[in-house]
Amino acid sequence: MSQRVKVKQILSDDKVQYDVTVKGWIRSFRNNQFIALNDGSTNNNLQIVIDPATDPAVQRRLTTGAAISVKGEVVASLGKGQRVEVKARELEILGDCDPEKYPLQLKNRPSLEYLREIAHLRFRTNTFGAVFRVRHALAFAVHRFFNERGFVYLHTPIVTASDAEGAGEMFRVTTLDLKNPPLTEQGDIDFSEDFFGRPTNLTVSGQLEGELGAMAFGDIYTFGPTFRAENSNTARHLAEFWMIEPEMAFYDLEDNMNLAEAFIKSVIAYVLEHNREDLEFLAQRLADEEKQKPQQERSDMGLLEKLEFVLNNEFVRITYTEAIDILKNSKPNKNKKFQYPIEDWGADLQSEHERYLVEKHFKKPVILTDYPKAIKAFYMKQNDDGKTVRAMDILFPGIGEIVGGSQREERYDKLVERMEELHLPVEELSWYLDTRRFGACPHAGFGLGFERLVQFVSGMGNIRDVIPFPRTPKNAAF
Repeated sequence: MSQRVKVKQILSDDKVQYDVTVKGWIRSFRNNQFIALNDGSTNNNLQIVIDPATDPAVQRRLTTGAAISVKGEVVASLGKGQRVEVKARELEILGDCDPEKYPLQLKNRPSLEYLREIAHLRFRTNTFGAVFRVRHALAFAVHRFFNERGFVYLHTPIVTASDAEGAGEMFRVTTLDLKNPPLTEQGDIDFSEDFFGRPTNLTVSGQLEGELGAMAFGDIYTFGPTFRAENSNTARHLAEFWMIEPEMAFYDLEDNMNLAEAFIKSVIAYVLEHNREDLEFLAQRLADEEKQKPQQERSDMGLLEKLEFVLNNEFVRITYTEAIDILKNSKPNKNKKFQYPIEDWGADLQSEHERYLVEKHFKKPVILTDYPKAIKAFYMKQNDDGKTVRAMDILFPGIGEIVGGSQREERYDKLVERMEELHLPVEELSWYLDTRRFGACPHAGFGLGFERLVQFVSGMGNIRDVIPFPRTPKNAAF
């Protein structure tokens, strides 16, 4: 069964006059002779030429979606659109596909919304074939980048008792009988009777546990699933997504920014080099989609231009305070074009503000630093001004924030003081505070939502189209 040659290899070779076995799924069958075969290794189909006198009963089974095995000879193609084709000697139908029921017919091009409803089949389309090959390449490039720099890949827990962000939007994990849970004398649910003996949740971030690893290994990264019980039905949010979170001992904010910029450029360069064919397909798809939009909503850059734009430009680095001044004095703000007008220092920047800075003002990727302490997490290092923290966000064209990070607060007293200000459970996080009690050092890290990265690189407009099986409010199919 395994002795087959992939379609991508056959199409990329110049060789002819050799025997192969190919296996895949039929995309089309025409003139009782020509099969377009695809095996998922590329969006391009391999033409199989069969004898027109093949048994009509067999030919009737050569329908779109059917799985077949073909043995034959690779020959130069006389037809347009391909350099080589396979002249079939033997053909075996491995799996039939009823054309009356199969939803992916060439004659009707299903919408992305419909394809989300049949996510188990959408991988077979050209669009999602390209997207998920790009996703695979990006995941490989992530591991390659950190491995080459001596980072340790740390698997942080998915079930946890901590809330790293303090947001509270967490999925509860329990084995208690929901119809009749054990109660305390006060009438609350008695989690001491639960599987873990305490309240537990699905993780929102591996950062806090990642810091523990960094205090032993120096440089670590975690790359795994995270969960947010945020009841948001937008094109930017998922309830389950993957996060890349490196943590580095002996790093300050400048080191952190340098690593994040190098990381993003490295993984984008890898995909441009190894998945050019998929990116060109996605670029054309995006260009066709852009033509349907009003002129003022169209992007100034095509997909490949946008990726090259990130690679070829140094990221602009400015403080939050400088950004607020730029935004306050901008035409959209003065003309009340922003949905969220910028009035005072301390405002939490929205996607429209971030995109204005990148796309209109600087025309380059931007790293914002030194945010107000009040709008950032407890673990970020406080600046001497008492108002700001050593935070950084990286902003990209078309997407806004793609990376969030900071230098972590290594001073025990300052960290405890900030936790108490925010009414966080100091005792419950004593394990985290031990990294400040025993051999504390300056350290930093950042988080990057993997789906945001895939969305940027693939040009897909909805984040639900870059993860195989999207988890969103009221949707946990498959």
